[in-house]
Amino acid sequence: MPGARARQVSFVLSFPALSPTGRLRGLRRPSWLSDPKVLRTEVLAGLVVALALIPEAISFSVIAGVDPAVGLFASFTMAVTIAVVGGRPAMISAATGAVALVIAPLNREHGFGHLVAAVILAGVLQIVLGALGVAKLMRFVPRSVMVGFVNSLAVLIFMAQVPEMTDVPWPVYPLIAAGLALLILFPRVTRVVPAPLVSIVVLTVLTVAAGIAVPTVGDRGELPSSLPVPGLPDVPFTLDTLRTVAPYALAMALVGLMESLMTAKLVDDITDTRSSKTRESVGQGVANIVTGLFGGMGGCAMIGQTMINVRVSGARTRLSTFLAGAFLMVLCVVFGPVVSDIPMAALVAVMVMVSVGTFDWHSVAPRTLRRMPAGEIAVMAVTVVCVVATHNLAIGVVVGSVTAMVVFARRVARFADVTAVTDPDGGSVVYRVTGELFFASSNDLVGRFRYATDPDRVVIDLSAAHIWDASSVAALDAVETKYAQRGKAVEITGLNEASARMHRSLSGELTGGQ
Repeated sequence: MPGARARQVSFVLSFPALSPTGRLRGLRRPSWLSDPKVLRTEVLAGLVVALALIPEAISFSVIAGVDPAVGLFASFTMAVTIAVVGGRPAMISAATGAVALVIAPLNREHGFGHLVAAVILAGVLQIVLGALGVAKLMRFVPRSVMVGFVNSLAVLIFMAQVPEMTDVPWPVYPLIAAGLALLILFPRVTRVVPAPLVSIVVLTVLTVAAGIAVPTVGDRGELPSSLPVPGLPDVPFTLDTLRTVAPYALAMALVGLMESLMTAKLVDDITDTRSSKTRESVGQGVANIVTGLFGGMGGCAMIGQTMINVRVSGARTRLSTFLAGAFLMVLCVVFGPVVSDIPMAALVAVMVMVSVGTFDWHSVAPRTLRRMPAGEIAVMAVTVVCVVATHNLAIGVVVGSVTAMVVFARRVARFADVTAVTDPDGGSVVYRVTGELFFASSNDLVGRFRYATDPDRVVIDLSAAHIWDASSVAALDAVETKYAQRGKAVEITGLNEASARMHRSLSGELTGGQ
């Protein structure tokens, strides 16, 4: 049969050919397989990142109001899965503060089962958004919104530490101070070992050796003693459940994609390479689905750990990301009792430094504020206020982006102008329109003409203007109508190709009376 033969040929051709040595041709061999130096770099980078992930994963679990094992499982499954399906090699994805802040209210009000369901649904939404090309929309998010997003995230992370510093034994405060001192001073000695890990180890040894009674990680719940087991969330599969988790899932999907795409762009710039943002978006969704099925709290790309992996450790491949997750689980399962003795004060110190390091201090420096346009400052402030007030990063970004659009529209609308030149013989008048014509600038266009006193021939010169929308065409129609009512002829000249095409297709079609 011809059809069967065609399918057979297609099937055979889909496989790479074998070389004389038995190797597959057409498949790129990973660099870490052929270069021992690259392998060593990737393995050490994965170990360092795994060590740095432990305190932050536990801290983010606390923020979300779940057991430390939940954050650790999420970091393990996110890192291992994204290493295979992600679009940006060497980028680290794990449990994050941004996701923890989004889903914490859901866990608090409805329980852990609903949280897991939201993580899985968020993953599905991320796959859909990725397939629809949401990555391309990131270019429409202004820089002022990005800065406000980062600053508000830093504020929320700090605010989440305040309960850990109130109504606690007095030794907690000097321990936090000592932790902050180590986090600040140790990097000046060496950056081979992450300062957060050193701070946690020192404070843990101090509290255990001295018998200091302070809240510890073990007080928050037991650490995992085995690998996670897959399963479905313990919730009723009804429309009521969907209505409950959907808003949180959508917020998590948007926040996770924003952070992941921002981080991927940063790694692209550092490594001078390009990555598929669409694949990264879909990969984040797959990773969150896997994480939810294994009982994790979900996550996204981590800027801090990614910088440790790429900039500090020099990793460039997916192997370091995979090993970061694998090493993390080994450390937790084997050394769980030790991790349980970590004082909460050490984690508070780490998270305070994370919030300080996340905040863009340059954006609020007096010198920057003096030079920055008032509109840009307003957009950044609106974003921060909305996020802090709602504890929802997605709402802040949306409101900030809308505010930026309004500010931009007002700014551009001011450049539209109309000037009139009357012929010496008084037989005609030429109106020269300059600037961008769209809904914000064209609304005032109708009032810029002298309908009663102008001569019988009116020329509107648009050679220095551009028509962007139907509102501008409608405004020009209104001008022509007002002149026609007085028996005067109007000629529109100078339209560029795009403006002429829009004017031809819409003129006379926008009002019911024509």
